[in-house]
Amino acid sequence: MKTLYELKQNLATIGQQLQKVENQLAEKAVDPNATMEEIQALQKSRDDLKMRFDVVKQQHDALEEEQKAKFAANNGLNSVDDPKERIIKAKAELIRATINQRPVSVDVRQALGDNDTTGGNKFLPKTVSTEILSEPFVKNPLRELSTFTQITNLEVPKIDFTLDDDDFIADTETAKELKATGSNVQFGRHKFKVFAGVSETVLNGTDTNLVAKVEQALQSGVAAKEKKVAFATTPKPGEEHMSFYASGIKEMTGENLYKAIKAAIADLHEDYRENSKIVMTYQDYSDIIETLANGNATLYTAQPEQILGKPVVFCDAAIHPIVGDFSYSHFNYDLNALYETDKDVKTGVQAFVVTTWFDHQIKLKSAFRIAKVAPEA
Repeated sequence: MKTLYELKQNLATIGQQLQKVENQLAEKAVDPNATMEEIQALQKSRDDLKMRFDVVKQQHDALEEEQKAKFAANNGLNSVDDPKERIIKAKAELIRATINQRPVSVDVRQALGDNDTTGGNKFLPKTVSTEILSEPFVKNPLRELSTFTQITNLEVPKIDFTLDDDDFIADTETAKELKATGSNVQFGRHKFKVFAGVSETVLNGTDTNLVAKVEQALQSGVAAKEKKVAFATTPKPGEEHMSFYASGIKEMTGENLYKAIKAAIADLHEDYRENSKIVMTYQDYSDIIETLANGNATLYTAQPEQILGKPVVFCDAAIHPIVGDFSYSHFNYDLNALYETDKDVKTGVQAFVVTTWFDHQIKLKSAFRIAKVAPEA
């Protein structure tokens, strides 16, 4: 089978011959000395060459279309056999298309777990949304403690089981709380945006670097927002219920932080005390060790759980230690996250922007205590 280059050469050769014969035919047609036999011979030669030209051109066009299709496939998602690489390539195309304000192809959206066939909606594909919003990220310690879901219009019971006799709840504080606030909790939708700045160099770089840069920025932003609302001392109006410090959790005091934490653990009902943990700043823990050690170096090498009696998680945002069963701290994200682009006119850096909705519900305030040092008299 001839190559495309050879077919192009043949087309050029036959085309030149055809043009020559047509010129000769035109000259003979107006030459009074030319015979009909000469004219008919040139016509036959022209028709033969025209037929040969059409056959070669058909072969050329078919082979050219085939090679174009192969080239497009080899440069698209279908050319990638590794599923992980295909998703990275699809994510990179989603980011680039958004920032360059181009439509996102159906192939890209389908590779990212989205069944959209129009290619026109601005909802973040499921794979990307889940990895940004729900994958654990080390910079938010609550990711290892709290419950995280991604369900629209979520409503859950505050306790995992009930009995036919509602007097089974031994903790009177929990019984009073359920009576006052109901046995279910319904999650709301609080909007926030995360901006991932993308420079031209990164945008035009490798797919891996582009996706890693954007996802890390978005995950960091999401983690920062979660911490901000959960540990806010002066939350925004309407977000008070999301904060451990503004939602009405019971406070326990002591003459020092060590005794306050011990009192908080003891005050929890055994149902919550069994699975309780302490979230506090490393500075507060260091101060406790320094006070307790009193020159004894042994305490500095002991595990925090050995000192305080419960596992400790350090978080600089926890300005007052929080003690409790953090399975009753529940973050829920709406499934529909929007994506768009924005430009920082000051720096010229493009941004990949994700808009999402979430809520943090402390399902049972009685499952927590806040430890504080008692004010001096």
